[in-house]
Amino acid sequence: MILAFSSAIVNSQNIIGAWEMSTTSKQGVLIKNVVIFTEGYQVISRYESETGNFIGCNGGTWKLNDDIMTEKVEFDTQTPERIGNEVRFEIAITDTTLNIVGANKRIFKRIDKGTPGKLQGAWLMSGKMRDGRVQSRDINRPRKTMKILSGSRFQWIAYNTETKQFMGTGGGTYNTYNGKYTENIEFFSRDNSKVGDSLEFNFTMNHGKWHHQGFSSKGNAIHEIWTIRP
Repeated sequence: MILAFSSAIVNSQNIIGAWEMSTTSKQGVLIKNVVIFTEGYQVISRYESETGNFIGCNGGTWKLNDDIMTEKVEFDTQTPERIGNEVRFEIAITDTTLNIVGANKRIFKRIDKGTPGKLQGAWLMSGKMRDGRVQSRDINRPRKTMKILSGSRFQWIAYNTETKQFMGTGGGTYNTYNGKYTENIEFFSRDNSKVGDSLEFNFTMNHGKWHHQGFSSKGNAIHEIWTIRP
């Protein structure tokens, strides 16, 4: 029992971070598959490597017992009927690879281990600053905007677990330096023309909350407040 428990802890720690796998479509288009694992939450996305054209994503909660991964689906752009269901599969992890056992050629290579970016984790938008006042948002409601970050990858997802509606997503690489948080967009489901753009924001931590201030991809001034997801 002690050995099995220790193995589960080690594997859980090893899986944290970002992983990548390249595949080719029937049309010969190179597809990038990126999965981000934080403590308890994950997302996997597929998009065309060259154009950034978004194909799909799914994610939710996860737990690992020895080599069996159990995921509870919170959003799924291609098969929304899976939302609310649990899926289980066997994985094999090394320091550099994540293998979905039994799935043909589904081997992901590690991108990072949750560093060097300072914002690793799953965050929920919990409010906005308007006219100097905080407008709070209930993070327990079905309608969620989640931002999930490894040490170098980010992705935001807007969805509703009750209606199974998916509102949008975008992601790519990020870095944090000297109070600045910079996103480099690799895919954006709502507007493919934003692929390749970089957005710089000021970020501060205030009583455990992430204050995110700057201009959106549309050029609108924003001051968002994010709370780490429990």
